[in-house]
Amino acid sequence: MPILLTRSPLEVAFFVFGINLLRYVLFAVPAFLLFHRWTPQRALSRRLGPGPVSTAQARREVFYSVVSLGIFGLVGVLMYALSRAGLSRIYADDRYGTAWFILSIPVMLFLHDTYFYWTHRFMHWKRVFKYVHRVHHLSNNPSPLAAYAFHPLEAVIETGIAPLIALTLPVHRDAFIIFLTIQLLINVTGHLGFEMYPRGFLRSPLGWIFNTTTHHHQHHQKTNWNFGLYFNVWDRLLGTNHPGYVTAYEATTEGTDARDAALTASSPR
Repeated sequence: MPILLTRSPLEVAFFVFGINLLRYVLFAVPAFLLFHRWTPQRALSRRLGPGPVSTAQARREVFYSVVSLGIFGLVGVLMYALSRAGLSRIYADDRYGTAWFILSIPVMLFLHDTYFYWTHRFMHWKRVFKYVHRVHHLSNNPSPLAAYAFHPLEAVIETGIAPLIALTLPVHRDAFIIFLTIQLLINVTGHLGFEMYPRGFLRSPLGWIFNTTTHHHQHHQKTNWNFGLYFNVWDRLLGTNHPGYVTAYEATTEGTDARDAALTASSPR
């Protein structure tokens, strides 16, 4: 990023923190207000949890998200250092053309989804969970504000995808920014607490590939299932989709009570 070439590490950290905070405010906060404070009547049948989250939960989610954003700022310094050392493969010219610019975005998404799935499963290992991932699961009924509500150690793991891409994959700076924006949008959607995908989606080819809000919300409810981020491929291949996932989704989108049919205590944890 040319704008950072003459900046000190501290300035870089604050710049990256500020940009990420702005994105969080622009995406997560409006989604929280719309669905958990000003909920439209027609959206109520799509609610996945017991109701709007409490103010105490919202404050906790914001606190941990801001801490995570601070850590992202520090990782921004690492990205800056890699660039200054000539080790980063992120570029700003047109050396690889438009076709790769477009293709690199789904490639990054697939790489991140794979990284996320396996690091996520690692963080659910009993010996690791209580020290790293438990903070995120304090939101049993999450809101969009939980998008970055991580323990600091988890924040380090989560943002590890950025230097990994920078070191291994030649991607245009703008394609990388688009990838980061998609990542935040999907993260906010996953914690929305309301299912926005249409009825019958899971019976379509796209439903085989992509995850839904129900999928990640169920992960917060049932803990040891549904580990994927963007795609449902790893969960399907490795049998880690919750057995009640399809029932949960259809219960929500077809108008029945999702809390009874989708997230019942009688289904496997």
